[in-house]
Amino acid sequence: MIDKIEYTVEKLDGDYAYLRNESAPENDLKCVARALLPPEINEGTKLLYEMFEYRMM
Repeated sequence: MIDKIEYTVEKLDGDYAYLRNESAPENDLKCVARALLPPEINEGTKLLYEMFEYRMM
């Protein structure tokens, strides 16, 4: 079973986005290439990671 993980885009920096895991906000931010994310994201966007894909909530 693959879990769903909710993230918030905390920071956009060039070709990368830094995501905060909503279920473990104390953890470090996750750095993800923006090419893997929906193109319309902005800082504060909520994302759902499921089945190896990110989508906006």
